Amino acid sequence: MSEQLTVIVLAAGGGTRMKSKTPKVLHRIGGRSMIGHVLTAVGTLDPARVVAVVGHQRELVGPHVTEVRADAVLAVQEEQLGTGHAVRVALEALDSPPREGTVLVAAGDTPLLAGDTLRAFAESHRAAGAAVSILSGIVADPHGYGRIVRDAAGGVEAIVEEKDATDEQRAITEINSGILAFDAAFLAEVVGRIGNDNLKGEYYLTDAVGIARGDGRSVAAHAIEDALQTEGANDRAQLAALGKELNRRIVTRWMREGVTVMDPATTWIDADVVLAPDVTILPGTQLLGATVVAEDAVVGPDTTLEDCEIGAGARVVRTHGQLAVIGAGASVGPFAYLRPGTLLGKDGKIGTFVETKNAKIADGAKVPHLSYVGDAEIGEGTNIGAGTIFANYDGVNKHRTVVGKHAKTGSNNTFVAPITIGDGASTGGGTVVRRDVPAGALAVSGGPQRNLPGWVARNREGTAQAEAAAAVPGEQAENGRGLGDGPTDRAES
Repeated sequence: MSEQLTVIVLAAGGGTRMKSKTPKVLHRIGGRSMIGHVLTAVGTLDPARVVAVVGHQRELVGPHVTEVRADAVLAVQEEQLGTGHAVRVALEALDSPPREGTVLVAAGDTPLLAGDTLRAFAESHRAAGAAVSILSGIVADPHGYGRIVRDAAGGVEAIVEEKDATDEQRAITEINSGILAFDAAFLAEVVGRIGNDNLKGEYYLTDAVGIARGDGRSVAAHAIEDALQTEGANDRAQLAALGKELNRRIVTRWMREGVTVMDPATTWIDADVVLAPDVTILPGTQLLGATVVAEDAVVGPDTTLEDCEIGAGARVVRTHGQLAVIGAGASVGPFAYLRPGTLLGKDGKIGTFVETKNAKIADGAKVPHLSYVGDAEIGEGTNIGAGTIFANYDGVNKHRTVVGKHAKTGSNNTFVAPITIGDGASTGGGTVVRRDVPAGALAVSGGPQRNLPGWVARNREGTAQAEAAAAVPGEQAENGRGLGDGPTDRAES
């Protein structure tokens, strides 16, 4: 098929009803642009050539097309004079327009179009030996669509628009999708015969059907029940409806491949996400971009992951992550924020209200609570105390902190980068670490605790605090002496 198949994707229209500075075909659902979905479907046929017809905002559409498919030929339709004119422009853009085989013409705004459907359509066209074939849809309510009128032998006689149809023709439920397949030699000849004698003065590709019939050539139609595959989006409401339907199809496919989705209605999965069997997705979860989740992992609830990799058996709860890698058996969240460059090793932990960025956290290492870890490397088995800040930015440059293996750091620490904390080292609570800590050492930065007896009575007279202190009998309350006062302070020893 590939050597004899050329595909033309029409993407020159303005899409004014979108009311957007973004070209219509570049609006996104399911993690891809609409034309990205179409080009992905087309790619499954392995065509010899793909031509994208661009026009409106071609400076945006063209580069996106070649990003998705590097070998695509861009044909510029300076004036949007109809689909027949667009196909003529596409053929002229090729160094050697096809003279044999099949030319498939698709629209760039049909994101539900599936590769299997296009393959079956192309094969049906070739088997029929038709000059032109129509991908048609069977719908319950055909109002507003062009009807496919067939002869007694099942061949296509005409496409009749709603306004021109008789009552009998309006009852036909087979509709024209606008997606066509041509014998290449016939298309090369017919594009020059399509006229523009109509109210809009445009060249309609569907006129090729009448020309073929007039020449005594056969016209076929390949009907599909799933007509939503051929639906386009002309405004934001239609785009949202197609996005919801696309997501429903994606979620359903994954459930049938062994993924547990607790609440499909609140789960969103992009087209390029990969899930293993026995993954569990809890309500309110969004898996976006090229996210990959391995078997037995549990994600959610209320979690958004974009371009992340989640290892087998990991647990990610109420987390927002982007470009992060989570190892097998690791635990993340709740309320964690994983920024790009986060790498959490096997059985590691990123806990509640922890933010990480460009941080490598080794196997079994833990950052359990209320911390910021930026530009850091944390060794195997190390535990980072609650409320720790990795101060990585000096106002001009970012610097890195390295914490060794099996270190134990205290709560409310600040690590002023660049520093290294050695293997098996510890830091005291509230320590500001400005210099390297040797392996096995304890780093402390605070002075001994001092108690000031009678401070509340002198400075808070008449308050509830002073009354509470005065109500405690004995010298301890009166003088403010207590644990840690004087030379017995543990920090001094």
